[in-house]
Amino acid sequence: MSPSPWRSLFDGASLKEWRGYKVDAVPAGWKIDHGTLAKDARVDDIVSKDEFGDFELEIDWKIGEAGNSGIFYRGTEEYDHIYWSAPEYQLLDDIKGADNKTRLTCAGAVYALYPSPPGHLKPVGGWNAARIVARGAHVEHWLNGVKLAEYELWSPDWEAKVKASKFGEWPNYGRARRGHIAMQGDHEGSLAFRHIRIRPLS
Repeated sequence: MSPSPWRSLFDGASLKEWRGYKVDAVPAGWKIDHGTLAKDARVDDIVSKDEFGDFELEIDWKIGEAGNSGIFYRGTEEYDHIYWSAPEYQLLDDIKGADNKTRLTCAGAVYALYPSPPGHLKPVGGWNAARIVARGAHVEHWLNGVKLAEYELWSPDWEAKVKASKFGEWPNYGRARRGHIAMQGDHEGSLAFRHIRIRPLS
């Protein structure tokens, strides 16, 4: 069985696939800049209009000095913030980002739950290629062609890690089997995305 075709979520010219969290419009501060989806300062999160279940997602990203952001997946809008429901692929300047004290919150990590190994991140100003594969309970985080982390949602190991983290406060964290893709905007610093595409996995 051949893979499903790729679908572009950002073509470099339009934000038609995106909106804000719980709002219809794209939040102020996100812009199209030379074919990239970019921000320069703290802004509200941006969320895909459509929801996705099992998928393969590819995104190129470039972060500014000391920058911090994330890609959320299978997020819902039941809480005040998407990170209360959605697992996160961490985006960080591992050298100067404040979250660099533990590999649990460095680039490519499953934020606060599963660490990423060092040594695969491009220097600040360079483009990185993120890939997220979610098939049922199995999730993989890739960076620049290297698999950094993989885990099983709802497994005893995952349940224990969630309970021990701040996410234990929200009973539906990571429970949705389909949901929105989202980009975190509420940290200082510049950030840009390009070549955002997704395909369903059967």
